[in-house]
Amino acid sequence: MNSIFKKIIEVENSNHKAALCTIIMVKGSAPRKTGAKMLVYANGSIAGTIGGGSLEKVVIQQALDVIKNNEAKTVIHNLVSELAMCCGGTVELFIEPIMNRKKVYVFGAGHIGKALARFASDLDFNVTLIDERYEAFDGIDIPECTLIKEQHTTAIEQLSFDENTFVVILTHNHAYDREILALTAQKPHQYIGMIGSERKVAIAKKNMIAADFMNEEQIKNIDMPIGIDIEAITPQEIAISILAKLIDVRNRKVKEPIPNPSQKEGSTHNKSFPSERI
Repeated sequence: MNSIFKKIIEVENSNHKAALCTIIMVKGSAPRKTGAKMLVYANGSIAGTIGGGSLEKVVIQQALDVIKNNEAKTVIHNLVSELAMCCGGTVELFIEPIMNRKKVYVFGAGHIGKALARFASDLDFNVTLIDERYEAFDGIDIPECTLIKEQHTTAIEQLSFDENTFVVILTHNHAYDREILALTAQKPHQYIGMIGSERKVAIAKKNMIAADFMNEEQIKNIDMPIGIDIEAITPQEIAISILAKLIDVRNRKVKEPIPNPSQKEGSTHNKSFPSERI
């Protein structure tokens, strides 16, 4: 039988929603002792148990509320007066949502991309570093970081996108950056950011709208220039400013996924991207 801790890790590495219910205090008689755990999935199914009966039934409903609101809470239940259970004790539980690990697709394995991949991996992001230049990966040693040595359009076709996906665009080529932005903006995601000067960003916005890849509202949801303004200078400092933004977005309540546009499924592959360089 899989342990509940293994199941928690499975939830963290998936798109499934769940909440962990842990007994943190017992007074009097109760079916389970302090430390007992139960994992409640968004569909109401469970793994583990906190004792069964009326207690488990009401806690499952409270866990579903925690999943919906994405906020942990402590609950106390009197087993006799509240739940008509014969045990006669009082049970206090801590119910917490299980946070899905965010996938970060870093396009560009330059100095900033390498530094960001290293820092983000240390802070529990699931990082994939993408670059078509094989030499860009020389000397990289980042545990748990996936390396994709492919051209960006090929990589995007292979990658999976969902509401836990973060896209960071840092390539060595401005035209590549615009292509990646246009393609990934059509995918479900939680965050997209692109590096660049004010002029580069202004041209990108203009070209995206002119080519009908994105509208004004979609453009507003793109973080460009990427990151938080901390007067960063070195590649490592710039990477930290980007990571700070990713942390800020991750720790906020999860927003609804951005769906693929229904009217032009895959249509960006049939358009020519703006070729203007800056």
